[in-house]
Amino acid sequence: MTTTHLPVRPLGDTGMQISTTGLGAWVMGGGDWQYAWGPQDDADSVATIRHAVASGVNWIDTAAAYGLGHSESVVGKAIADIPDSERPLIFTKTGLVWDDPARRSGPPRKVMTAASVRRELEASLRRLGVDHVDLYQVHWPGDGKLLVWGGEDRSEPVDATPLEEYWQTMADLRAEGKVRAIGLSNHGPAELDRAEAVAHVDAIQPPFSALGRQAAEEIGWAAEHGAGVIVYQPMHSGLLTGAIDAARVAGLPDNDWRRSHPDFTADLERNLQVTAALQAVAARHGTTVPAVAVAWALAWPGVTGAIVGARRPAQVDGWTPGARLTLDPADLDAIAEAITRAGAGTGPVRP
Repeated sequence: MTTTHLPVRPLGDTGMQISTTGLGAWVMGGGDWQYAWGPQDDADSVATIRHAVASGVNWIDTAAAYGLGHSESVVGKAIADIPDSERPLIFTKTGLVWDDPARRSGPPRKVMTAASVRRELEASLRRLGVDHVDLYQVHWPGDGKLLVWGGEDRSEPVDATPLEEYWQTMADLRAEGKVRAIGLSNHGPAELDRAEAVAHVDAIQPPFSALGRQAAEEIGWAAEHGAGVIVYQPMHSGLLTGAIDAARVAGLPDNDWRRSHPDFTADLERNLQVTAALQAVAARHGTTVPAVAVAWALAWPGVTGAIVGARRPAQVDGWTPGARLTLDPADLDAIAEAITRAGAGTGPVRP
């Protein structure tokens, strides 16, 4: 694994030291599947991964679901020529599968049967070109329902699996050495308690940003139980970059899920008020808005690192300064005031 000149924090008690920012590879799944971010050039993705590693990022977060395996294949291609001593840690996820993979525009199903998880892991290892995964995560609770982003699946579940059963499968994979550590993404405190009773939770991955603060309770749980926390969407899918406005949303590709999401439509105006506060903080520090968004998430006690996406190498340069930026009390107060005034999101407004 590469050493890094970025700040590092321990990922719970796994023994892994990770840079406080990691590269998220969701967008690298391409644009021809449900929950895509629009078209993405593979060459740009490979260049972005290699630039992030050269910039000190020492972990990449991907998932089997992103592009139905395409993101993992791109990550595998990007790291294939990197010497072992310089390779980043690889984190990926399991549990989202398609009833019919040919229908890529439909939603995946949350399936965590033992047989399905083991098939997914073997496929992920092949695509990534590695013999183990450093952190293997349950993407969503394995309730057998379709993943309907921002809604609820009312159809009958298929292959629903109790949490205790699928977490035991994950623990078995850890014991077999196929994965170094295991984690849970998008699971609440009660579910984390149930999992911990079966086997230790090495890490959790909740969404967390100045516009989405509901996971503060899960972050507190992790701190109490020795689990690492890697938060995703600290820039809230681009809203906290300073590059989004109504015109930009209107110009998003038809296959970009953000076009119809309430955060980018009905709630856009209030969300941009918070972005404006981050812009003011960035100006005071002489840095970028993405860096401030990342630093805000990293300011919360218990957060180990933040997953940040990028389409091109230059975007990495926009947020890596957030790994080193410390927001002072006045900064945090100003952002909290903007959140409260706008009525944006839910959850505590300040660490």
